[in-house]
Amino acid sequence: MTGVTNRKVKIGITCYPSHGGSGVVATELGKLLAERGHQIHFITYDMPFRLGQFHQNIRYHSVEANRYAVFKFPPYDLALASRMAQVAKLNELDLLHVHYAVPHAVAAVLAKQMVGDHLKVVTTLHGTDITVLGEDPSLKDIICFGLNHSDAVTAVSHSLVKQTEEMFCMNNKIDMIYNFVDLRVFYPRDVTDIRLQYGQKDEKILLHISNFRPVKRVKDVIRIFDRVQREVPARLLLVGEGPEWSKVCSLVEELDLTSKVIFLGKQDEVAQLVSLADLILLPSATESFGMVALEAMACGVPTIGSNTGGIPEVVEHGETGFLAEVGDIEAMAAYAVKLLQDERLYQSFSKQGLNRVQEKFCGLKIADQYEQLYHRVIGR
Repeated sequence: MTGVTNRKVKIGITCYPSHGGSGVVATELGKLLAERGHQIHFITYDMPFRLGQFHQNIRYHSVEANRYAVFKFPPYDLALASRMAQVAKLNELDLLHVHYAVPHAVAAVLAKQMVGDHLKVVTTLHGTDITVLGEDPSLKDIICFGLNHSDAVTAVSHSLVKQTEEMFCMNNKIDMIYNFVDLRVFYPRDVTDIRLQYGQKDEKILLHISNFRPVKRVKDVIRIFDRVQREVPARLLLVGEGPEWSKVCSLVEELDLTSKVIFLGKQDEVAQLVSLADLILLPSATESFGMVALEAMACGVPTIGSNTGGIPEVVEHGETGFLAEVGDIEAMAAYAVKLLQDERLYQSFSKQGLNRVQEKFCGLKIADQYEQLYHRVIGR
């Protein structure tokens, strides 16, 4: 890295602070950058749940939308832009790094117009801000405005870069920077004793983590598990909640799996749960990246998932996991049984997954890429 890249940067980070891959990556990136001496200011409506312990280089700034009687809905986007501008002026920020196109990119562009062109805007796309919201005609123009007025745009997979370029007229080149995992948090743990809390010694543990939206196809998870447990003694752990929760509960009862499926609800810390698992099930209709699969690989746990979106960029079919077409529960179940019954193959997948994480998705390497991007934008 050149001399200019040694300069410490003052960065405002805005993300959705609740559970979700984009918020996790934004928070973990901020923590890594703070450890490198950069000054990080989180600007959100709530404390990011992964922020954790105090760090001298991290500040949190709350955003509150006023509830005036004339407003039918509190104007959060305007409150966010105003707060971004205030924080940027007071702390002399170099740039705003926003995760998710709306409203964050648009708010950041507005804040830049209030503060001045010396404040730069970096927007990172994580998936549904393009694949779902981008399909809404009422939002398409405002998303395009936010992206084209950002000083740099990144996306978390080649698949998402391609989708974005196909859906929007981009003035900016999109930089592809993968999501990452903190290997100090996600690593193979000795959970022998804890496993007995969830099942018998001879039972395999399958795990699914999501927000239980239809796109996650959680009912497919149940049907895959139903087929697997007929061949291999197993339990299924479900982490998360969402709109499909009641339907999933009904299917579990219908298939007489109540004694074998454990609902754990939302969990802030999932590293230990991932290490508990023998397999991760990720049969989503679409994933722009597949953060759960990456965290699993870092713990030595293979994934059985859908061959869609960014998942094949994370999981190498036949090397670190198995992939099948969306909805092909028979193939996914067969792959799961194959891995669970072949110890030599399983260990090979586990080892290759650990190596792949080190080579391509290590947090230190991804932080390097973001640092280089920041200095490129600031020096422009």
